[in-house]
Amino acid sequence: MKTFTVFVKKEFLHIFRDRRTMLILLVMPVVMIVLFGFAINTDVKDSRVVLLDHSQDELTGRIKEHLLASPYFTLAAEADEVSAVHRLFRENKADIAVVFGAHFTEELTRTGTAAVQVLTDGTEPNQASIRSSYVEAVLASCLPDLLPPGTAPAAYRIEPVVRMLYNPQSRSEFNFVPGVIGLILLLIGAMMTSIAIVKEKETGTLEVLLVSPLSPFVIVVAKLVPYFVLSCTNLMTILLLSTRLLHIPIAGSLAGLVGVTVLYILVALLLGLFISTCAESQLAAMLLSLLLIVPTVYLSGLAFPIGSMPVALQRASLVFPARWYVEAARKLMIQGVEMRYVAGECAILAGMAFALLCVSWKLFKTRL
Repeated sequence: MKTFTVFVKKEFLHIFRDRRTMLILLVMPVVMIVLFGFAINTDVKDSRVVLLDHSQDELTGRIKEHLLASPYFTLAAEADEVSAVHRLFRENKADIAVVFGAHFTEELTRTGTAAVQVLTDGTEPNQASIRSSYVEAVLASCLPDLLPPGTAPAAYRIEPVVRMLYNPQSRSEFNFVPGVIGLILLLIGAMMTSIAIVKEKETGTLEVLLVSPLSPFVIVVAKLVPYFVLSCTNLMTILLLSTRLLHIPIAGSLAGLVGVTVLYILVALLLGLFISTCAESQLAAMLLSLLLIVPTVYLSGLAFPIGSMPVALQRASLVFPARWYVEAARKLMIQGVEMRYVAGECAILAGMAFALLCVSWKLFKTRL
């Protein structure tokens, strides 16, 4: 029994001394439960609503008060014309718009039925459907409060006319394909680059290369170029499959989409370079790369709305390149916006690339 106890103690010590094992055993469960418990939320809260009221009377004013009193909506703006509503959608400042006609009150009192147009951002069809259902629920619940006392609510009805912008057919592929492109390119770029460089360190061939006439910068760039070319090849394949097989249109500039994606590929490659400076073995590099999968899926907006997450997770999502790429790709592929509407996302990705290059290069030279 004593021998068995000593052997068990030895195994515990072996586990405690291995940082990678401790990371998987103790840290990964915490990360998973936090993300699954807080990030996965089918409720769409704080949707940014734009109100366009052509009627401008007391009745529509009270309906707007009911909408803004709902915990699911926050006022983004009160527009004066439809073109302003579309501009807010393109600038990613609105999620849903409610439009009242010029004769809304007259139609409701005369015929008992009045239509309200509801415009939603169809690039995320599941969330768009939930948002429109919230509007329908508010309109139905507020109707008894709008009618004079003694009036039968059953005789009146506010009919929402829902229109999904950019995705009238409510196809879920429109939402997932840009996110999947970002996930694939990040994993290929970060994982394969980090493993390739760590493999050179592990086998000792990197030291041999460093004493050659080539500078360390040239050596590192030469290691990155093949993976850059392969990632660009994967990009072309993915776009062909998306447009030909899944029939997803590229509504915006194809050149702009390719340019943003190439910038994102560069960020992924530099992220792999950074991982290679932190890992001593190929297994460690692979584990660090795989750890990116879960937060990338849940904090990039690929599957779940970032706006419905706690503030801490929303802020944490800011450091993940996939979030900014997914936003830019959806705007270019689905909304068909001009490049100036994705300038912010491009600037952030460029800043991430520069920061990763500086940090990785400093650590790379120090460690060697």
